[in-house]
Amino acid sequence: MRIVRRELDLADMIKAARREAASAFGDDRIIMEKYLRQPRHIEVQVFLDNAGEGVYLFERDCSIQRRHQKIVEEAPAPRLDDEKRAAFGDTALQAAKAIGYVGAGTVEFIVDAAGNFYFMEMNTRLQVEHPVTEFITGHDLVEWQIRVAAGEPLPARQDDLSINGHAIEARIYAEDPDRQFTPSVGRIVHMRMPAETDGVRVDTGVREGDAVSPYYDPMIAKLVVWDVDRAAAVRRMRSALDECQIVGVRTNIAFLSAVVRHGNFASGEIDTGFVDRFREELLPEPTPVSDRVLALAGLDILLRREDARRRTAEATGDPYSPWHAANAWRLNGAAIETLHFLDGETAIAVSVRHTGSGYEFGLPGGAMTVSGRRGDDLVADLDGVKLGANVVPHGDALTVHLQGVARRLTVVDPLAVEDLAESADGRMTAPMPGKVTQVSVEDGAVVKRGAPLLVLEAMKMEHTIAAPADGKVEKVNFGVGDWVEEGSVLVAFAAD
Repeated sequence: MRIVRRELDLADMIKAARREAASAFGDDRIIMEKYLRQPRHIEVQVFLDNAGEGVYLFERDCSIQRRHQKIVEEAPAPRLDDEKRAAFGDTALQAAKAIGYVGAGTVEFIVDAAGNFYFMEMNTRLQVEHPVTEFITGHDLVEWQIRVAAGEPLPARQDDLSINGHAIEARIYAEDPDRQFTPSVGRIVHMRMPAETDGVRVDTGVREGDAVSPYYDPMIAKLVVWDVDRAAAVRRMRSALDECQIVGVRTNIAFLSAVVRHGNFASGEIDTGFVDRFREELLPEPTPVSDRVLALAGLDILLRREDARRRTAEATGDPYSPWHAANAWRLNGAAIETLHFLDGETAIAVSVRHTGSGYEFGLPGGAMTVSGRRGDDLVADLDGVKLGANVVPHGDALTVHLQGVARRLTVVDPLAVEDLAESADGRMTAPMPGKVTQVSVEDGAVVKRGAPLLVLEAMKMEHTIAAPADGKVEKVNFGVGDWVEEGSVLVAFAAD
């Protein structure tokens, strides 16, 4: 989908849409239609049997989107009265009956600010977001599909159907919201989702240890909640997202949490431009890591090291040897060591004094007494404040989950030698694995800032690599059809 705001852009937009459609669907035909500002995306679940009988199971609001793809859906739609709800349902059912449709289908509408609604399309299948409809109606739509396919009549008539409470679904993706929601690939080294209850449902086919590849849609799970009304469902979704932990790939969990905590979402003032309009609030600039998170990271490192030394000692013939100690002992000196971290690009040194009963940390904000123990989670005492956290090591980094917030830190080994001689300046790298679908420049081309250089396709989406400044293309390293790995140097570029 492309929005054309200027006639000047029309030809390029048509070409891009055709390329993406041909790649994804084997068909490059496109349609052109009127663009509505700040619309809502509302769809109706319909179901028809072989006898021509049909019902609608009310509507879903799917207005919270990024890249024109749904990420939060809810049922029923907020700020919709019974008269308008019936108009949506009756229209959708008439459309399905007009083509003799049988089975589950979704009729999608776009709604302008005045409440006028326009037909967009009908999806002839059960949608990703069907669980919210199941929650509010109490009916299993998959069972309905099987019964209708077997020739049975619909299990309920329109008068039998009613709305009970409110349901919200959030789609958890392997993607980086800070990089224009670019898909993230890699292996999931840690995954913990909320326990399922009468009001919480988790649909996923991904487990801890699985790899997210560049070949398929990057959705990891659907988190669905229900409660007696919308306000209660919003609170339940906030709490459920706080319990989600995924490490190994970037995810949109924190972004989704920011969406459902936003005041306009809480009041139901949503439309398809919500994410773009509140982008700065939903994706704020990163803040410096807190002393509390640093203390938890340091404590976890020390406790894991003590556990490892203890296991080693028990496996030897001399478990009481002083060489098994992990307490930074020094002859005629204080038992002090330093832990080194990177918070993004910021280097942080944390001094640790071993006290026998715990530790005293020297942190950016001052000294802190620290003690704790490890089990499934980390239980810590920080200056008398008891906290539970989960710390997950992965590679040279660790991720601290504390009170619904995940913070990633790089653990630096000061004795390791890193070759920093070669800088990435002037080299434009692939943000993800993908296939080159278009090359717009040749070696030696002089371009202006923002000019498209090449197009990379990954996970059903195209990503344009543009010139970061006025300058010269020194060398294009790949051609159309080439597969590139994340970090591959696509173009050598010299800024003017």
